[in-house]
Amino acid sequence: MHELEIIRYPQTDGLCMFFDTIDYRTAHFHPEWEILLVLENPLLIHTAGEEMTLSPGEMVLFNPWQAHEFHRVEESCTSLFLQLSTELFSMAFPKIEHLIMEDSRLTAWLHKQEQEEIIGLLFHMMDVYLKEEDGYELDCISGSAELFRRIYLSVPHHVQTDKELMQNKKRTQRLSRFLKFVDENYMFKIKLADFAKQEDMSLAYMSVFVRKELGQTFQEYVNSVRFNAACKMMAAGESSMQTICLESGFSDYRYFSNEFRRRKGVTPEQYSRNPDPSPDAQKTHQSLHSLERFYSRARSEELLREYCEKMQQDRAI
Repeated sequence: MHELEIIRYPQTDGLCMFFDTIDYRTAHFHPEWEILLVLENPLLIHTAGEEMTLSPGEMVLFNPWQAHEFHRVEESCTSLFLQLSTELFSMAFPKIEHLIMEDSRLTAWLHKQEQEEIIGLLFHMMDVYLKEEDGYELDCISGSAELFRRIYLSVPHHVQTDKELMQNKKRTQRLSRFLKFVDENYMFKIKLADFAKQEDMSLAYMSVFVRKELGQTFQEYVNSVRFNAACKMMAAGESSMQTICLESGFSDYRYFSNEFRRRKGVTPEQYSRNPDPSPDAQKTHQSLHSLERFYSRARSEELLREYCEKMQQDRAI
């Protein structure tokens, strides 16, 4: 596969929780279920043939091996993530191995009170997860089971046949090869036709495949990778705009400059004087092109208190 999530606090098999502040997260997928709760500033998501923008308080659920890509809208977006292995529930609930949720938007299927209860449950789980007191694993697992039960009863879903499972495996393998192809070639004059030839598929088929899996066209995805690679070079201190332009795959400086104006509202030179901060060393996953920040256990505990207090204040209004 292309890229796996790596557990930041590996004390609980099959379960991982963390805060992540995102500017851009390259397309990726993993074998776990993933629940994302947006906490601060909107987040743009490309996934499964669609584009969605989540506001603070909204949640999504990604199926295992479902590709997804994140972009901030204006300011960096902070979210709480919960990753759950199917093995956590497979003995008691074996159909989870073949289960597919048909809509990622949890908020669309949960009424307001249920959403508030699930958010409260996520915050409680994060609290015990970070404190790691005696028996916390049982609390986290029982909380996860209750959370997943509510989602299962509310969100449309179906159980895959063996044939569907095999088709999805082939699809995932092809997507992994595609993401690797872009990672290795975005700095050159890359063409989807070359990947289609490599896969022995038609260009038309491959165009539909990319849009369906990533929710955007081939060129849109390549431009995102190039643009964020350029941003990361600036954050690392590279000062030559011409060098950044060429090394990030933009062969034309005017196009490079226009991309910055369109995405950031400033020229590359203006952005380079005050770039987004580089990701710190505390990280759960990190690709070459992603711009995101992860947190130590102590800082995560501070963030949890801040967002719990904010949630209580919002409810009181």
